[in-house]
Amino acid sequence: MAAPLAFEKRESPLRGGQVRAFIVGVVIALLLGSILLLVSGHSPVEVYAKMFDSAFGSKRGISTTLTRAVPLGLAGLAVAVAGSMGLWNIGAEGQIIAGAIGAAWIARLGPDLPGPVLITLMLVAAVVGGGFLALGPALAKSRLGVNEIITTLMLNEVAIRVVRYLVNGPWKDPEGNNFPIAPELPEQAALPALFERSNIGLLIGAVVLLAFGVYTARSAWGYELRIAGSSEKAATYAGISLKAKIFTVLLLSGAIAGLAGGIELTGSSDRLVEGVANGWGYAGIIVAALALMRPSGVAAVAVAFGAVQVGGLSIQTLGVPAAIASILQALILFGALSAAVFTNYKLVRRSARSTAPAVAS
Repeated sequence: MAAPLAFEKRESPLRGGQVRAFIVGVVIALLLGSILLLVSGHSPVEVYAKMFDSAFGSKRGISTTLTRAVPLGLAGLAVAVAGSMGLWNIGAEGQIIAGAIGAAWIARLGPDLPGPVLITLMLVAAVVGGGFLALGPALAKSRLGVNEIITTLMLNEVAIRVVRYLVNGPWKDPEGNNFPIAPELPEQAALPALFERSNIGLLIGAVVLLAFGVYTARSAWGYELRIAGSSEKAATYAGISLKAKIFTVLLLSGAIAGLAGGIELTGSSDRLVEGVANGWGYAGIIVAALALMRPSGVAAVAVAFGAVQVGGLSIQTLGVPAAIASILQALILFGALSAAVFTNYKLVRRSARSTAPAVAS
């Protein structure tokens, strides 16, 4: 009788495991998605070709994909920065809203400011707004040990209710035909165009993602972050202040999500509305999970997800429900996370009489 298989932790993670897991996840998603499409009476080749062409087949498609990747990437980075230390920021959605509120508030205070000044102040206010919403969970976790998942998640609802109050109350557009919307932003508050549908928010997002990816990978701060996330005892032995690290990381995480809200408001919207976050915060959790909570991998995953979203909208012209794109995202997530297990673990055969591994596979 064959010895049973069991998982055993590797002495060191497989090199390139992050990329490998994502590729395996995409392949699994495409195969399972093909079965789903065939059952529903559609050609997988035709559907996938349409999705790819819509996302990358033209300058317009590429610009749309990259524009969607910006809030996805920043929200994913916000979650990944906290995740690098073993923390879960589930409040990126609310922090994006808080960032948008901060940016809109500056636009109301200085509607006649020059464009560069106004946009800069709006983005700074967005960073402050997102960080402010994360301040409570950061203090509660670092000082009292309160679970950050609960506090960040609950504050999403607070942010939703605040923006709902504003656009239905003091900030409601008197010329908005009674719709719950704020007045249009000043014309100079819009981010300058880059190419086709993209704007310089793409460059801002790219710089932030690249800077954090490099900094966390090569700096002492990033090293301390990983040590603190892997072992509290090791962090204490190394002289790392866990309380200070937890507070800083959660606050920084909220600030990054707030920046996403500011870029979304100044780049893709012309006014503050209830749905300004557009689900980017929750999608960012998926992006961070697929990147294995490593800031360095967030950008690539965000672009891939942006492409899936753009392609998902385009396949409706073929009679395919756009929900297929959401299913593909879920399949990519489960496939990649399943494959990621083998980055840190391997299958071994164990002797029937002993728990020691017999033959590694």
